[in-house]
Order: sequence, then structure tokens, then C-alpha cells
Amino acid sequence: MTKTEHLYIGGRWVTPATTDTLSVISPHTEQLVTRVPAAAPADIDRAVAAARAAFDHGPWPHTPPAERIALIRRLAELYTAREDELATTITTEMGAPITFARSAHVKLPGVMMRAFADIAERFPWRETRAGFLGGDVAVEHEPVGVVAAVIPWNMPTFLIVAKLIPALLAGCAIVVKPSPETPLDALFMAELLEQLDLPPGVVSILPGDRDTGQHLVAHPGVDKVSFTGSTAAGRQVAQVCGGALRRVSLELGGKSAAVVLDDADPDDVAEGMLVAGLMNSGQACVAQTRVLLPRHRHDEFLDALVARIEKLTVGDPFDPATRVGPMVSQRQQQRVRGYITQARDHGARLVLGGAELPETVERGWYIRPTVFADVEDSMPIAREEVFGPVLTVHTYTDDDHAVRIADATEYGLSGSVWTPDIDRGLAIARHIRSGTLGINQPYTMDPVAPFGGVKRSGIGREFGHEGLAGYLDTKSISIRQAPAAPHRVPAAADPEGNRS
Repeated sequence: MTKTEHLYIGGRWVTPATTDTLSVISPHTEQLVTRVPAAAPADIDRAVAAARAAFDHGPWPHTPPAERIALIRRLAELYTAREDELATTITTEMGAPITFARSAHVKLPGVMMRAFADIAERFPWRETRAGFLGGDVAVEHEPVGVVAAVIPWNMPTFLIVAKLIPALLAGCAIVVKPSPETPLDALFMAELLEQLDLPPGVVSILPGDRDTGQHLVAHPGVDKVSFTGSTAAGRQVAQVCGGALRRVSLELGGKSAAVVLDDADPDDVAEGMLVAGLMNSGQACVAQTRVLLPRHRHDEFLDALVARIEKLTVGDPFDPATRVGPMVSQRQQQRVRGYITQARDHGARLVLGGAELPETVERGWYIRPTVFADVEDSMPIAREEVFGPVLTVHTYTDDDHAVRIADATEYGLSGSVWTPDIDRGLAIARHIRSGTLGINQPYTMDPVAPFGGVKRSGIGREFGHEGLAGYLDTKSISIRQAPAAPHRVPAAADPEGNRS
């Protein structure tokens, strides 16, 4: 990183309003990596004012979609040229295993930029419909205004792109507030944006703490808030936006289930669960951390799962062989440890792992990959989002019972069904109350697939046609042709030019 002393406000690097900083700590070494400026309320005010001016008086909202699409394609080119650098940055600041950082944290955002550009090219920005009451109806999609985007630490670049790119394609101005744990990848993105020919004020990126985020969400100059984070924080955001009658989209927590049917192959399921349940060291809202096994094959599936997890390399996230890295912070490590201890106290059977530091590391904010069996649906570890490499195993008797267990949660974000019988798998997936599911795979973050939850997992959708539409207002204009003017015959004129 070259810009670690300034804030990116309205397309320019400026001096922060205060000398406050955020400390970036390596989750692996527990050592200071760097410090970056922390945005103060005055910085948020400047950014929103710049965005407001850009949207209300600047050219960006009225720029033809084709020009906005071309800029995003240019951004994708700049981004792709520096992917390796970004992967190193993400592994440094939040501890993602470097292999996963390269394949998911970094590759997916580049794919998403190009996919959103393709979606925008096919989007019906303007259309005319024949009215039922006579005349035509013109339907136009216009940018919603100034967007506040609040980003969590677990998939930081991916989630910045999920909000930034559709907002820009829609013609909005946007202020991005990344998490205090992961500001470096956000500043990296700002360096790329600086190379585009964006009008002043269109984009600001301001790292900050919770107070900074609250000030941004409540700012009267904001028209829409796009928030990803915990359900508790999302509820507060929704209350603020509801009081202001402000548009809001919320992608919140999950407690998703992997339903393993009795005709599935144990080895295939075990391999799939390494991604479905333990992706990003378990720090993923879509992780399927509840594994539902048929009673008469329970032990067979459990043994295969444990055998695979036991072989996972835990340790230095820069080692390409590492599959499970550290938690993002000491606070997160302590939180996950608390759930493990509580589960044992409540009678869940510890099959693998535990709260102790893995044998392969001497320091760092690590959690052993952990598996619990004999878990009751009422236990906190079966109901609450742990956000770590912890799986719970549940037993069901038939397909209907499996669906009931899968739905025995206040969340509804993701899930999966594992079976060679696709029709049977689809039938079960359609009965589970969840915004996204996968068959024989975890839900995949395909850019064309709408992503979002039901129940306490959120409001609205990202990705796909629906994700772009979330940053647009729809205007309809009813058109009736004016009556033809009556035909008039000119009066005769005398030879001298005078009308009679």
C-alpha cells in the first residue's frame, strides 16, 4: 500500500480531519502491520457532501449506461493486473489462507465486475409498454441517489465489489465504510478507482469504527444504505433507515444446514463439507455449519467427515498447504472458544477439536476445526451463528424431519442438499426456508444468482439482475397522443397582399 496517511474522499486523497488511526494487526503473528487513518464524523460529512453534489449537480447520474459499463470494464482490467498483490494484502490483514485468498477473496470480485457489466448491457434501462387503458407507458430506471455501503471484515473486497459496482453502474454516488479490521484492501481499491475518469465526488472510501458507520448510516444526505454484517447490527441499521424512510438492503447472519440424504456418498459429502462448512476458516455467513445426517447411516457419514477434517493443515496462512487459518481478531477467537466450552457444558459430544490452541501453532488467533455430535436443536451452538470452524452434527429420521431441523432456526441465508437424485434434492431444497441453496455443493456465489436471506438473515438481494435493480428507482410515464389540431384554410388575399 502506498496511501496509508490519507483518506479517499470524492476521488481525491485528502488529509483526515483528526489524527486518529486504526491499527492493523496480523492474526497470525499478533504483531502490528500498519496504521491507517480513521475517518471521523467530519470526514463522513465531507464525503456525503461530495457525493450529494456529484449526484444532484454532476454528470454521473445522466451518463449513458454504455459509458458507465466501459469504466467498470476498465476497472476490472486494472484489478486483474494486481490480483496477487491484493491476495497478499488480504491474508496479511485478516488471516485468510493464501490459497483461499487467491481463489475466492480475489478471483471472485474480478469475475463479478465483468459479470455485472454484462448484466448492465442487457438491463432494460428504458422500455415502452402498451397500456391497457389506452396510450403507452414508458418505464425508466434511474439511480436511487447517494449510497452508504457498510462492509464487514470476513470477505472484504468481494463485498465492496458487490455493492460498489452495481451502484456505479446504476449511476449512484457512493460512500464505502470498510471494517476497522480490514482497511487495507479497501484503500487498495481506492488506488484503482483513482485511475478511472470518474467525476469528482462519485466515490469515497473511509475506514472507520462502529461510530463512523453509525454516523454514515444516519446521515441525512444518504438515500440508500447497503449493509452486510451481524443480525444485531442490521436491526439497528434497519431502525435508523425505517425512521428516515430510507431505502435499505441487509445481508445478515446465517445458521445454515447441509442436508445429507441417505443415498449420498460419504467421501463426496466429507470433501464437500470442507468447503461448505469450513470455508474461510468458518468465517462465512453462508457456511453450512449444521450437518444433518440420516439416522441409519449416521456413524458412516460422521466417520468420513472427521477423517477428512483431521487431515486439514492448520497454521501459517501464507503456507499454500494451509486450509484453516486464524480468526480475524483475538475477540473473535475468544467468542468461538466460548461457544465450544458452552456446548460441552450443555452436553454436546466433542468428536474433534476443542478450545485449545492447535498443536501446529505457538501463537496467533487460531481455533481448531471442531465437530460436535449429539447436538440438541435447542442448544445455543445449534441456533446461534458461531462464525468459526465449528460444525454440529444432527440426526434425522426421514426427509420431512430433515426439513424441519433445517428450518429450526431464526436464520435463512444458505444451505445445501447432498444426493445423487437431483429431483429428490430439489424437492427438499424447495421446502427449506432459505434465500439460497446448493445441490451437491455449497451455495456458489455466482454473479448471476440473486443472493440474500429470509427471516433474520436479511432484506433484499445482491448479485444478478436483482442486485443492479436494488440501486435503481423505477419511474413510469403514461403517454397519450395529443389530439390532432383542426385543419384551417388560409383566408384569401387581395392582389395588394391584404387579407380579406
